[in-house]
This record gives sequence, structure tokens and C-alpha cells, in this order.
Amino acid sequence: MILLRRFLRYLLSAHVWIVLGVVGPLGMLSVSGLMLLDLRRDTWDRAEQTSQNLLQVIERDIARNIEIYDLSLRGVVDNLRVPGLADVSPVLRQLILFDRAASASDMGVMLVLDESGNIIDDADAVQPRTANYADREYFQIHKTNRDQGLYISKPLISRLTGVPMIALSRRINKPDGSFGGVVMGTLKLSYFMRLFDRIGLGQNGAINLYRDDGTRIMRYPSVEADIGTSIAGTSNFERFARDRSGSFTSISVRDKVERHYAFTHIADLPLVLNVALATGEIEAEWRSKAWIIGGTSLVLCGLTIILALWVGRELRHRTAMQAELARLSLTDGLTGLSNRRRFDEALPHAWTGATRTGKPLSLLIVDADHFKCFNDRYGHQVGDDVLRGLAHCLIGTVHRDEDLVCRVGGEEFALLLPETDLSGALRIAEKVHSEIAAFRLWPAGLGAGAVTVSIGVACSDGGRRTSTTCNELYRSADAALYEAKAGGRNQTRWAGTTGRDLEKSSPLLRIVNT
Repeated sequence: MILLRRFLRYLLSAHVWIVLGVVGPLGMLSVSGLMLLDLRRDTWDRAEQTSQNLLQVIERDIARNIEIYDLSLRGVVDNLRVPGLADVSPVLRQLILFDRAASASDMGVMLVLDESGNIIDDADAVQPRTANYADREYFQIHKTNRDQGLYISKPLISRLTGVPMIALSRRINKPDGSFGGVVMGTLKLSYFMRLFDRIGLGQNGAINLYRDDGTRIMRYPSVEADIGTSIAGTSNFERFARDRSGSFTSISVRDKVERHYAFTHIADLPLVLNVALATGEIEAEWRSKAWIIGGTSLVLCGLTIILALWVGRELRHRTAMQAELARLSLTDGLTGLSNRRRFDEALPHAWTGATRTGKPLSLLIVDADHFKCFNDRYGHQVGDDVLRGLAHCLIGTVHRDEDLVCRVGGEEFALLLPETDLSGALRIAEKVHSEIAAFRLWPAGLGAGAVTVSIGVACSDGGRRTSTTCNELYRSADAALYEAKAGGRNQTRWAGTTGRDLEKSSPLLRIVNT
């Protein structure tokens, strides 16, 4: 009876009723919040899928048409080498040089220009029209660059038809390899307008086509002043140029509207296409539902519950922030491994334990070979992916809770192995080499064996210690690493005597893996 009375008294206490008064509405808010988050996620997923589908359709259409037109240009270049072409009639010469693609509705003109820029063949006239194009950028580029290949110009106004267009051109070489002129065809900008016009993107949505130098070829909805302008140097275009394809949300430099950009480079052409949806329009329907659901839930909660939730939220927020700050202070943000601060705390602790128990302690310093080359050649994004891959490989080589894998700086990692003697450390080093030898990064074209590491090993082995302090243990491993680097990289070397002797006598290091 006494226990029952105590329970009833507790059940009727103000604290319990406050808790119950918060838990009920909190459950309702939680359910509502989950529903809203799920609806928002579905909205963004649909927008992302729509953008990618549109991007794929437009990209294929543009790539196919430019490829067809380029084949016609290649055909003209090849047909100019046909024996006896100079002796045939003008009508037959025109039929030999130009195929039917040159007469498509979106194609402008197709011309053969001599080395002076004058028209010598015209797909639309048996007697070539008169004009000179020596001052055009594409003509000068082909004249000075023998290996240019297909060149796509900035938006131009045609001198023969007066319509906006872009020029696609290829160089003509004389038999001796010198510059013999240019074959040029124009693609009307109205082609892109008709293509983009079929797509509804909302009031603030847009489709943009750029050259790889940042020059805008076409924008939909079309504004004449936008055509031919450049956005090179902006953060958005740097993202377009850095990645072959992808998506991100950013504010437009043109009208300051926040948009979700899905972009891709068109085939192997120097063209970048993006589909941009205004984030406000993406979430418009979701926001209306959120107001109804969220407003109803908040009204049902009441002022008292709001205050209780606010207090609880502040406490939870403070606790979460403290926990997150504590975690982040010991975690490397890129790889998720322990950071240098965690390593500096763990090494003396592990050394003290090894000294007290007389058990061995091993340290491996792992450094990526020629890592700067990955950043210089592939970009920092690929460099970051390589570091994350190395971290994954290193994690896979140890399985004990007491083993510690850290990123101690740049492309350098450390493995701290308590109760591990030299032979065990060398087995781990071999496993590291094996794991990294199998590492691949397909998006960047890095196959197995493209990434290698050098490893320095030092061991404090019971009574036969190679170091007298934890700092000397680290210096021994670091010196061994530099010996591995100097010895040709992609290998492991270890300290065979004290840290001080190691600094003086590099032959005391042994190679265990090459």
C-alpha cells in the first residue's frame, strides 16, 4: 500500500504532468515534422529527377545535331581532296562537296573559305556569294593552330543572312600541311530557342548554354542582351568548369534568384548546358502544405507547450553543440579519421601504458606518394577523394578497438598499434600496401596501382626499446618514412635501433615491401 501511494503521488506530481503535457504534443509535432520532411524530400527528388531528365534530352539533341553537322564539315574537307575536283562543273562540284545536312532548316550557311578568307564554295549557291571572313575569330584560330579540330564560335550575326548564329568550323590543309583555308557552317540560334521552348520551367526557371570559356550562347527565356555575355570567373561557372556534371543550389549572378542547377558538359564538345529551377518554385506547393500542417500542430500545442519545448530545445541544442564540438575537435573533417590533436593525446597515453606493462608499441607513419600530382592534374576534388579512399583502406587494415588510425596532416597518416611488436607492425604495413594497391577511383580514371604510399615503422618492444620517449618513437618512424621516400617510394622501412642512431645511420633501416 505504501508503494502504491508513493506511485500515485508521483503520478500526480506537477513534474509528471508537465512531462506528459509536453510528450503528447511533442509526439504530434514529431509526426508532423517527419511528414513535412518526407514531403520536402520527395519534392526535391522530383525536381532533381526532372532536371536530370531534361538535361539528358537536351544534351542528346544538341550533341546529335552538332555531330551530324560536324560530319558534313569533315566530308567537305575530305571531298576537297578528291582527284579532278577542280575540273568538274560548278554544279557537280557543289554536289560532291556538300551533303543534304547543309540544307536542314536550322542550318544557316556552309562555306569553303580560302587561305585569304574569301568564299570559294557555297552550299546554297552554285556561284559562290561574295564575302570575306579573314577577320573572324574562328578563321584566325584555324590559321594559327593546325590541330584545333572542330571549333565552335561565340554567337555571331551572319554576314550573308543577318540572323544570329554560331559558326562550326574546321581547318583545311594543303598537301604540304600548310594552311589552306576553312570550311565553315552556321547553326542558327533559333534552333536552341525552339528546343528550349518546348520545356516549361516555371516563371523563374532557365536553361543556359555556354561555351567552355564562359560565353553564353543561348538562354531561355531569351533576353537579347544576355547572348554573348560571359560569366567566366563567377563561382557558378567555376563549378560548371570544374566538374563534368552534377547539381547544386546557388544564387544566380544575373538576377540574384536562388536556383537549383543541374549541369553537364555536352559530349566532348566545348559546351556546358544547365537547367536551373528556382528553389522558391520547387518548394511552393510543399510550403503551402507545411503552413497548414505546421500551423495546426502549433495551435494544438498551446503557449505553455511552446515555452516548454523552447526551454528543452535550448538545453538539447547546447548539449548537442558541446558534444559535436568535442567530437569535431578530435576528428578530421575530410576523412572522418581521428585528427592530429587526437593523435597527440593518444601517443603519450599509449607510451605510458606500454612502459608500465612492458608490452610492445608500434607506430606506422603513412604518406601518399606524389600526392601533389593528383591535385595538379585532376583537381582538389579528386585529391580529396584520394585522401578519403586512403583513409578507408587504412581503416580496413586494423580491427582492434585499441588500434588508432589518424590523419596527422596533409596526405600523412599514422597508425598507433598498442601491444604490437615489429613483425606484427610489418604485417600491417604489408596489408596497407595491399589494400592501397587495389584502390581505384573510376570517376577520375585512376585504376589499381595508381596510388601508392611510403611507410615508416618504429617499434618500442618491451625491454628492447628502440626509443626512450614517445617523441623519439615518432621521430624514428618519421625518419624511416623519409628513408622510404628517398629509396624510391611505394615501400616500407623501419627503424632498427634507437631514434638518435636512426638519424645518423640510415642503412639501419630495412626495406620490407616494394
